[in-house]
Amino acid sequence: MNRIVILGAGESGAGAAVLAKKEGFDVFVSDMSAIKDKYKKMLDNHDIPWEEGKHTEEKILDADEIIKSPGIPDTAPVVKKAKERGIPIISEIEFAGRYTNSKMICITGSNGKTTTTSLIYHIFKAAGYDAGLAGNIGNSLALQVAEDPHEYYIIELSSFQLDNMYDFRVNIAILLNITPDHLDRYDNCMQNYVDSKMRIIQNQTEEDSFIYWNDDPIIKKELAKYDIKSIQYPFSELKEKGSIAYIEEGVYKLEQPTPFNMEQEDLSLTGKHNIYNSLAAGLAANIARVKHEVIKESLGNFPGVEHRLERVGTVRGVTYINDSKATNVDACWYALESMNTPTVLIIGGKDKGNDYNEIKELVLKKCRALVFLGADNAKLHGFFDGIAKEKGIPVCDTHSMPDCVKACSELAQPGDTVLLSPCCASFDLFKNMEDRGEQFKTLVRNM
Repeated sequence: MNRIVILGAGESGAGAAVLAKKEGFDVFVSDMSAIKDKYKKMLDNHDIPWEEGKHTEEKILDADEIIKSPGIPDTAPVVKKAKERGIPIISEIEFAGRYTNSKMICITGSNGKTTTTSLIYHIFKAAGYDAGLAGNIGNSLALQVAEDPHEYYIIELSSFQLDNMYDFRVNIAILLNITPDHLDRYDNCMQNYVDSKMRIIQNQTEEDSFIYWNDDPIIKKELAKYDIKSIQYPFSELKEKGSIAYIEEGVYKLEQPTPFNMEQEDLSLTGKHNIYNSLAAGLAANIARVKHEVIKESLGNFPGVEHRLERVGTVRGVTYINDSKATNVDACWYALESMNTPTVLIIGGKDKGNDYNEIKELVLKKCRALVFLGADNAKLHGFFDGIAKEKGIPVCDTHSMPDCVKACSELAQPGDTVLLSPCCASFDLFKNMEDRGEQFKTLVRNM
C-alpha cells in the first residue's frame, strides 16, 4: 500500500485525505497550525491519523507522494527536505483529477477569478447541469470526487494550485488576465508568476477550449511561446482582430461557437472589469451548449460575489463598498475606475511587492481622502504622502478596522463613497480577506 502524506488540513487537505483513504492509500495528515474542529471530525470519521501544531519529519518524509496545501510555500523546511529526497509533491486538484472523468472548466487570472467562476456555476445550475463548485471556492474537489461526484466541475485555480499540477487536463480553460501578484512567492520574478498561470493549458488537446483576454499584453506575448492545441476563444471589450466575444454599440456579442447577442444594459454586473468576466463566462456556457435563453437570463440576474465591490449600505449620505477581495493593485485599479463619486479609499495590509504607480492617476482623480489600514503603513506613506499633499488629499493612518471606519466617517461627505479596496493581503491584522470584509460590514451596519 502506497503512503500519501497531506500537508495542511484545511478544505483542500482534508478533502484530499478522504479521497486518498477511499482509494486505498495509507494516509497521514500534518498541519503546523491548529486544525478546525470540522476537519478533525471529518478525518476522525474516516479513521485518518493527523497531527496539528507540528510536522513530524519521520512520519512525513517516508511518503511515496505528498499532497501540499496551496498556502504552504516551497520554502517551508519540510517541503524543502521532501524535495531533496525526491518525494513527488502535488496539489489536491492534481490528485483528484486522477479519479474522475468529469468535464473540467477551470478559471485563473490575477483578478476576476471568483466572480467569473461563480457566474459560470450560476449559469450551469440554472441550465440544470450537474455541476460542482471547487478550487478556491466551494467544497474541495477531492471531497466531491470521493463523496459527491458531478458531471462538470467549475474550478477557480490560483497560481499556487497550478504550480503543483502536472497531468491534470482542463477541458475549458479561462485565463482572465496576468498582472503582478504574489511576487513574494515567486522570488519577486514576474516571469515565474506568468509561467505558473500559463500552466492552465499545459495538457489541453484539440478537443478542448481556451478562453483568454485578447487585450492583455502579457498573455499576447506568452501565447507566441506555446504550441496551443486547443480551440482558442479570445475576448475583448471592443471588437478587435481575432476576438470572437466583445461589446459592440452597446450589444454583448459572442460569435462562436454559436452566435449569441444581448443588450449590455441587461447584464447584472457593471464596471469594465465585469464586462470581461461576463464575456468569459458567456463563452464557457456557450461552448458547453447551454441554451441561449438560460445564458441571457443568468447573465442578467447574477447577484455578484461577496467581498467584491459589494455594496454594504448608505449611512448619512455616504455609500460604503466592501471590495476586500482586491488584494493586489490591479484589482484596486478596476474598483477605482468604476467609482463615479468622490471616494475615500481604504488601502493597506501585507504588501506583496506592490507598485502603486498603477493607481496613482486614479487616486489623484477620484479620491477625496486616503485611509491606510495596516500593521505597517510605511511603504504607503512613502509613496502617497507627497503626491497627496500636492493635491490636498488628506491621509489618515489606522491600525484596526474600528479606527479605520471611524476615520472614514469623519473624512467622507454626503454623496461620497467609502471604498475598502486594500491592494494588499489581509494577514497582518486579519485572519483572511473575508474576516477583513466582515469586520468592515459589521461596523458600517452598526453606525
